[in-house]
Amino acid sequence: MTMPRYRHEELADEIQAEVRSGSLPVGAALPAERRMTEIYGVSIGTVRRAVALLRERGVVATLPAKGTFVIGAGEAAAEE
Repeated sequence: MTMPRYRHEELADEIQAEVRSGSLPVGAALPAERRMTEIYGVSIGTVRRAVALLRERGVVATLPAKGTFVIGAGEAAAEE
């Protein structure tokens, strides 16, 4: 049985897949948080949790007052 997942985990996986596919290359800036709420149809809290998860995975780094940037493909998403 597959357990339900939180939306921020699904969003993090979706963004990480975009990095792995090359549509978000290393060095690219992620859209601003508010823009991401529009793109992905989620709340600002969901975006913030997803970005935090991507930081933990080593996919992005955030520079205060600059933005969040892709730094690598990161570790594999948890497959269950």
